[in-house]
Amino acid sequence: MGSWRLYAAVAAGGFRRYATYRAATFAGVFTNTVFGVILVYTYLALWDEKPHLGGYDQAQAVTYVWLGQCLYSTLAIQGGGAEKDVIERIRTGEIAVDLYRPADLQLWWLASDLGRSLFQLIGRGVIPFVFGALFFPMALPTDVMSWAALFVALLLAMVVSFGIRYLAALSVFWLMDGMGIMQGVMITGVFCSGIVFPLNAFPGALGDIVRALPWAAQLQMPADVLMGETDPLGAYAFQATWAVVLLGAGRLLQSAATRRVVVQGG
Repeated sequence: MGSWRLYAAVAAGGFRRYATYRAATFAGVFTNTVFGVILVYTYLALWDEKPHLGGYDQAQAVTYVWLGQCLYSTLAIQGGGAEKDVIERIRTGEIAVDLYRPADLQLWWLASDLGRSLFQLIGRGVIPFVFGALFFPMALPTDVMSWAALFVALLLAMVVSFGIRYLAALSVFWLMDGMGIMQGVMITGVFCSGIVFPLNAFPGALGDIVRALPWAAQLQMPADVLMGETDPLGAYAFQATWAVVLLGAGRLLQSAATRRVVVQGG
C-alpha cells in the first residue's frame, strides 16, 4: 500500500507540474481547436465524395476528428511526455540518482506520465471536444456506460502510449542522444496513430498492418468504443495486450541498460 501511495503521489506531482503552464495550455487549446476546424471541413468534403469511408458516416468522421484533437497532447502523439525527461536524465547522467531511489524506475515514470496525461485530457482536451460538439454534428452516445467505457479505453491508451515512448527513451543508453529516435517516434506516431486519417480507412494490406500495431490502441480503439463501432471488451483486450507487451519489453530493455551503466555527464 505504501508503494501505491508513492506512485499516486508521483502521478499527482505530474498533474500539478503541467497545471502550472497556463499560457502553454491556453495556446494548446486554441491550436487544437483551429486544427480541429480545418480537419473537420476537410473530412466533410472527403466524406461528401466518399460516403461511409472506413465505415463511418459524416457525424462519426467529425467525432473522430474532435476526439483526436482531444487526445493529441493527452497521449503525446508526437512526443512531449515523460520520455523527454528520461532522455535528458540519461544524457546528463542524472538517471543514476533515479536508480538509487527506493522505487521502480519504470513505474515511477509511468505514474508521472499518467499524471501529465490526465491534466492534458482535462486542461487541453475537453474544451476543443466540447467546442466540436456545440458547433458540428457529432455521433455521441447518450448513456453513461458508453462514456465510462471510453474512459477505460483512454486509460489503456495512455499506458500503451507511455510504453512506446519509454522504449524509445531507453535507447538513449546506447545512442547517447535522443534527437533521431524522437523524430522517428513523431513521424511514426502521426502516421500510425490515425491522428490525421482514421486507420479504418486505410486500404488493403496496409490497413490490416496499421490496425494491428500498438498505435491503433491510442486513438482508433477509443474512437470506435465511443461510437459503438467495436465491442469494448475486444478493444480492451487489444489495448491491454499491447500494454503488457510494451511494458514487458521496456522492463527487459531497462534491465539490459542498467546492468552495466556508464554514467554520462561526468
